[in-house]
Amino acid sequence: MTVTPENKHQIRLLIDLEPVVETELNRHLGVAKEWFPHQYVPWSQGRDYDGPLGGEGWEPGDSRLSEEARESLIVNLLTEDNLPGYHRAIADVFGRDGAWGTWVNRWTAEENRHGIVLRDYLSVTRAVDPVALERARMKHMEVGYEADHGDSFLHGVAYVSFQELATRVSHRNTGKASGDPICDQMLARVAADENLHMVFYRNLLGAAFDLAPNETMRAVTDVVKGFQMPGHSIDGFLRKSVIIANAGIYDLRLHHDDVLVPVLRKWGVFDRADLSGDGEKAREELAEFMGGLDTAATKFETRREERRARRAARGA
Repeated sequence: MTVTPENKHQIRLLIDLEPVVETELNRHLGVAKEWFPHQYVPWSQGRDYDGPLGGEGWEPGDSRLSEEARESLIVNLLTEDNLPGYHRAIADVFGRDGAWGTWVNRWTAEENRHGIVLRDYLSVTRAVDPVALERARMKHMEVGYEADHGDSFLHGVAYVSFQELATRVSHRNTGKASGDPICDQMLARVAADENLHMVFYRNLLGAAFDLAPNETMRAVTDVVKGFQMPGHSIDGFLRKSVIIANAGIYDLRLHHDDVLVPVLRKWGVFDRADLSGDGEKAREELAEFMGGLDTAATKFETRREERRARRAARGA
């Protein structure tokens, strides 16, 4: 990160938090389990595709997945595909030296496994159209990735604290919705990685709260209010996200109850006595936003149940 008058305080925070990063990195390395993507892919189900090898072209009937599980897997994989952009973004903010740099590279290496195993599984089981998937990958990566929070260190750590947990929930529920025990097992393994990443970032931001409570509170509020999944630039993301939400794989209720609330509770944001000025104002904004999100989640659940009841009645 280039030192400027505007970010000198941010540089100071990075330096002050490096011992925490080292501690969390060592904890992570002690609990993270080595695993191998090739062991989670049913290779015996594979056969050649059309093209240079003269195999069989993909047909919709090849996929045994529901539309909801298929769309969720596609979104999850395309999100993982943008890893080069995420690596650049966090390396620019965290730096490439010391414990920070070691974490950046370790995180990137672990995340890379997720894209590998997802693509191998989808290709071998013919779960999705491989031509459409590759075209979507190219289009998505050509858009690139720019963090909504720019190079703000605190906003960045706040974002990944929630995003890693959101990704864990999405992967885990996609596996359950797939109806395929192999897919479920694979995504449970991926979700376990995401959970450890969340713990790293969550604990890091907890330490930042103690060093700069008001600035950290503002960053958390800004991120929660403007939160978007990193794959939001995927072509057709809105339609896919609606399908995923209607299936209960990832929706407003899960976002509120299983992602935002647990992390905010861990930080004790509504119980802290060290906030003042803009920090206190940010907390008030957050409380108001969370109340509105809870109401919106309940409304969505009610409407979804009404739609399901109407479909069931028509079917009967």
